[in-house]
Amino acid sequence: MTTPTTAAERLSALGLELPPPPVPVAAFEPYVRAGDTVYVSGQIATRDGALVADGVLGAGLDVEAGQDAARACALNVLAQLAAAAGGLDAVTRLVRVTVFVASTPDFTRHPQVADGASQLFRDVLGPAGAHARAAVGVASLPLGTPVEVDAVAILDPERAAA
Repeated sequence: MTTPTTAAERLSALGLELPPPPVPVAAFEPYVRAGDTVYVSGQIATRDGALVADGVLGAGLDVEAGQDAARACALNVLAQLAAAAGGLDAVTRLVRVTVFVASTPDFTRHPQVADGASQLFRDVLGPAGAHARAAVGVASLPLGTPVEVDAVAILDPERAAA
């Protein structure tokens, strides 16, 4: 068996496919491209148009449920990046990721929840998926999602669609 070399091959090897880029639920752009940099707006934990979970970590949701939600967010971020760049192989570096975790005041495992997104980015983008990150606890998130993820990425100008 050969080692997957493209993002599409790595997605397939993981048994995943990119969803259509989610449509914003308010008055903002899903991403903004400024030259070779793409800023992806916060993506919530949806799959097939529905939340994968709702609620807060520490009150009904455990770390594993949070990680699953973070993976769903990350897949939506990747869908937005693919739309912005014309494909994921144009992403040369995922620079920064912010993971917002809706949680109770005593919940402290935000980094472990955020790892669900971080690991998926690395698995799909390879070395380009390594990134700086912040994991932040918040009281609530849009539509009741337990996790929201935004990202900043750099594109290869030779490979990215204009």
